[in-house]
Amino acid sequence: MAPALDTALLRRNSLFAVLDDTEMEAMLEFAKVRRAAAEERIFAKGDPGDSLYVILRGRVAVQTESDEAKVMLLNILDTGSLFGEIAMLDGGERTATVVAQEATELLRIDRRDFMPFLLQRPDLCVRLMTVLCERVRWTSAIIEDTVFLNVPRRLAKRILMLSQAYGRATDAGTRITTFVSQEDLANMLGVSRESVNKTLKQFQTAGAISYRNGYIIVHDESFLDQVSR
Repeated sequence: MAPALDTALLRRNSLFAVLDDTEMEAMLEFAKVRRAAAEERIFAKGDPGDSLYVILRGRVAVQTESDEAKVMLLNILDTGSLFGEIAMLDGGERTATVVAQEATELLRIDRRDFMPFLLQRPDLCVRLMTVLCERVRWTSAIIEDTVFLNVPRRLAKRILMLSQAYGRATDAGTRITTFVSQEDLANMLGVSRESVNKTLKQFQTAGAISYRNGYIIVHDESFLDQVSR
């Protein structure tokens, strides 16, 4: 059983948000805490989908690799985020690799414990359908953006997504609190770092953002929204 946890933090993600207090307590009975060092691989693409994770502290990168070892960064997840749920639910292989970007603490829930818990609660299965649909919609949007949008549109849209997920209001604008390097952005979009650098400079010249030492402040959300369309 996991030690006492901040349930408000767990409810930040859509899976735990659909649990009532009794269900949450029952699930935490079989949850475990795992710690990962910076750069440690939590699981790799192709590994068995035997568990899901919630980030209690730290940050992870979700990425995939081609046969030529080219890396595409799919997402950066911060405290409160959930990952690994799809492969855990269907028992299939992992569809991506997840690596800790810094010292990270995770809540792990194993498939062998979760599936009996789920089968005893058919109403929860219906609620989980909406959670999985959200994930499918997000994945479909990423694929469409890669195919149909140019670099400025894709970068503007990605910055807005990061701002929505990790933004904090400041006097200067919305500060994205998670570190995102230009290389990270390039890997997210599947383009060169040079293209990202050029586009970031265009956004800064327009007064839409500031970018310094891996942190972005959004000054003009409407500008980015217009570019992304």
